[in-house]
Amino acid sequence: MLDSDLADIYNIKTKALNQAVKRNKERFPNDFMFRLTTEEKKEVVTNCDHLNNLKFTPTLPYAFTEHGAIMLASVINSPRAIEASIFIVRVFVRMREYLLIHKDISNKIDELERRVAGHDKHIRALFDAIRQLMIPPEKPRRRIGFHRSNGK
Repeated sequence: MLDSDLADIYNIKTKALNQAVKRNKERFPNDFMFRLTTEEKKEVVTNCDHLNNLKFTPTLPYAFTEHGAIMLASVINSPRAIEASIFIVRVFVRMREYLLIHKDISNKIDELERRVAGHDKHIRALFDAIRQLMIPPEKPRRRIGFHRSNGK
């Protein structure tokens, strides 16, 4: 989640959220939070309509993982932050469940594609064999004229 989204959830300004993070930098290792690159920012703005206001900001936003979003609740430490952290945990749990369900479906589709690909090869071989059977056999040619036989 981006810093601006979390600021909305925690009902504070993005600048205040980032200041709280800077004051507690040791609580936010790289696997809790990272800064988007310019390209990532452009992609996020392009794909997420609610982030259009980021298009014109000169600063690159921070992105927080599930653990970073929860850590923010302890840094901000307000009743709203506690309520929001519970909400965030529930959202991430649902997202994880959703991804697992779709991962299962994706795995089944991949398996089906592998099976069909194998069937395609067998069907192609079957058609080739049928085509071979449809080709009329060559008749032996009769020789014209007299032939000498070894049997006098």
